[in-house]
Amino acid sequence: MSSPGAAWRLPAADPDAAKACCAAGYGTDAVALLLGPSYHPGGAELTRRLARALGLGPGSRVLDVASGPGTTALLLAREFGCTVTGIDLGTRQVGQATAAAASEGLDRLVRFTVADAEDLPFEDASFDAVVCECAFCTFPDKAGAAAEFVRVLAPGGKAGITDVTVHGGRLPEPLGGMAAWIACIADARSRQDYAQLLSAAGLAVERTEDHSGAVSRMLEVIEARLAVLAMTAPGTLAAAGIERAAVRPYTRAVRAEIDAGTIGYALITARKPSP
Repeated sequence: MSSPGAAWRLPAADPDAAKACCAAGYGTDAVALLLGPSYHPGGAELTRRLARALGLGPGSRVLDVASGPGTTALLLAREFGCTVTGIDLGTRQVGQATAAAASEGLDRLVRFTVADAEDLPFEDASFDAVVCECAFCTFPDKAGAAAEFVRVLAPGGKAGITDVTVHGGRLPEPLGGMAAWIACIADARSRQDYAQLLSAAGLAVERTEDHSGAVSRMLEVIEARLAVLAMTAPGTLAAAGIERAAVRPYTRAVRAEIDAGTIGYALITARKPSP
């Protein structure tokens, strides 16, 4: 029997090409312009909700997988007192995050390094928690990444993801190809599929929540930013390689799938059993 997402899933891209494209895409000025400081739906509030669900607090050793510009890692250190290691495939993102930690005086609690989620350069049982926001869906080998999460978690530690979900149907043509990998849609799964991947790796799923409204709000922010920049700073858009007319088919297609209930967003936590 096929999994719930099998009907819509795009043919697999070359894994190395997909990773490189995502890393490069999320390091561009265009992404920063359209998304602002938080690169995932729900922003800081959903990160705080995830942190509370994981029971994070002072002294918690946290691995932030696909840490991007460091927004999540810095929030966990600043507001929860965690010691955070952030990893990302993008050297530019790691440099930006490292500079941001230093500017906030948080470099004693947070460090960033270039690494692959599917081959983590850490010892077994190194962390109390693993967080991964809006990135698990982009990993070509999700089962391998989940297994790595389990390996580096201490017994009783927790993994928490927030991610794009896609349920049933077939995605329309504007959402196909490599652009869909960068947009976190091409290989997104249903909430049930994500939970199954974590369970198969050896984690006990404790919580699954639907936060699909966060995707709608993020799309509204993107569309509003585009409209404002087109009127006030068209040169900034052009310098970042953004053509508003070219973006519209994607935003319209995503909006239609959100309204149809095909595209959503989820929060999932799971615990590594103690011996």
